[in-house]
Amino acid sequence: MSTMSVETLPCTSWRVRLRAMLVALAAMMATPVFADPSALFDHFRYVGRDAVFAQPLPAGHFRNPILAGFHPDPSITRVGERYYLIHSTFVWFPGIPVFESRDLVHWTQIGSVIDREGQLDFSGLGVSRGVFAPTIEHHEGSFYVFNTAVDNGGNFLVTAKNPAGPWSDPIWLPGIDGIDPSLFVDADGQAYVLNNGPPEGEPRYDGHRAIWMQAFDLKTNTPVGPRHVLIDGGVDPSTDPIWIEGPHLYRVNGWYYLVCAEGGTGPQHSQVVLRSREVWGPYVPHENNPILTQRDLDPARPHPITNAGHADLVQMEDGSWWATFLSSRTYGEVHYNTGRETFLLPVEWRDGWPHILPEGRPIPSVLPAPKAMQGIARQAPLSGNFEWQDDFDGPQMERAWLSLRGPSDSWARLQAPAGWLRLSARPDRLEGSGRPVFLGRRQQHLRFDAELRMATPDSTAISAGLVAFQNEDHWYYLGLRRTAAGRVLRLQKRAAGETRTVAEVDLADGEPLLLRLAARDADYQFSYDLGEGPVPIGGVQDGRILSTDVAGGFVGAMLGPHVDLIER
Repeated sequence: MSTMSVETLPCTSWRVRLRAMLVALAAMMATPVFADPSALFDHFRYVGRDAVFAQPLPAGHFRNPILAGFHPDPSITRVGERYYLIHSTFVWFPGIPVFESRDLVHWTQIGSVIDREGQLDFSGLGVSRGVFAPTIEHHEGSFYVFNTAVDNGGNFLVTAKNPAGPWSDPIWLPGIDGIDPSLFVDADGQAYVLNNGPPEGEPRYDGHRAIWMQAFDLKTNTPVGPRHVLIDGGVDPSTDPIWIEGPHLYRVNGWYYLVCAEGGTGPQHSQVVLRSREVWGPYVPHENNPILTQRDLDPARPHPITNAGHADLVQMEDGSWWATFLSSRTYGEVHYNTGRETFLLPVEWRDGWPHILPEGRPIPSVLPAPKAMQGIARQAPLSGNFEWQDDFDGPQMERAWLSLRGPSDSWARLQAPAGWLRLSARPDRLEGSGRPVFLGRRQQHLRFDAELRMATPDSTAISAGLVAFQNEDHWYYLGLRRTAAGRVLRLQKRAAGETRTVAEVDLADGEPLLLRLAARDADYQFSYDLGEGPVPIGGVQDGRILSTDVAGGFVGAMLGPHVDLIER
């Protein structure tokens, strides 16, 4: 895999590559035939082209988002001079990636919390179920991740000595209902677990929730004593606030600060703060809440960033404070195919309160970096415009590739033959709740180009090709199938639970095929290339079916290779 800027990457000749592939295919003829129907893929290439990323960065500055594409619900902790960041992944596997940084700008994935069969069972779950809003903390040499497995177990804790793993099997917390558990360890070593749960008694309205807290024993990893409500409804119960959630507790200068999201993870999303002299409260809200939101801005503004909230604060070694939080970059005012992304802003303490961003001010796309970052920020392939290519020639799968509901090692093989990815068919389909043969890489830009080079499947029982996927009921699939007469390339669209063929073309049998997708906001154009340039198929398609506001749920669009078993 190689990563470099669009501007500096030399153009690769299709004809030169074709000659190399023909040599490789000749070698393939002598390899043993696999018993299962399978397809071979030579490379996947992705190029981001967002206008907001086109301006060069000045020295000492960085770009927002720091994690572009589907990276929602961030949580952060510091251990010495290193920072560790995690986020939600729902039913994508491996789940809950762990990122490491020394400056809050440059991040490297070092592992995943959910990385093996048997830790959690995502069978039968929709794409937006599974693991919600994890939180990470460190205490006395151990890392703790609290999380909720929605529809498959409830709240749980996993631990590790090394953030890269291995992480423990889940320690279930059946006495704690709701979602969004987090850990706070006070100066005296006493630990507490906070979470979003139902209010005491009957909810007064839809979205009425409460923030609960209970003491927690870190030696036995069990909650102890009674649970108490810290917030009922939100900072101003008279307004019927909805979805108080994502609680984090901090102790600063003798005060306990309770920082929560409020308003739901959409256009009304916000971040609020309350404080108390005592850990159990009472907690008094800041008079200038919310301390972060974008709901008061014109949705038609240039390069809008919306849905801001779900923040977690961290203090750097130099004493400065920063907030990681989620937001979404939209087009057409309400559409976002890239899901909820991770952003970074400084936190200013004034009058005993944290301030992230005044109301009425847009989240900046470029801003001064923490002092720990020097020179020019190099954030690819996590932010900015860049080219990313996987030639499938490494010893193991790139971390960018995810699969649905479980590991891919039973059906995805590298070096079979060398320099190719082999995907073996299985009965599960994209539109189901099983484990389809699909490797997804995040869509990170509103405007991008993607291409997938593949060989024609040997078997007539399968199709194989390129998928743009949001959930089981919203996707595009450009698939190639061998027939008695040659090959058929078909573009399929699934929206609102219905699958239909948009277009198909007969192709003569022959060379490997290059499949392309060019996306420009809502316009998605698929094409194929036999070595003489791209040929469009199906006309311009509506990419809005891959946006969260149309498809629903909490994830972002994913792109990558797929094999479908036609004859079941």
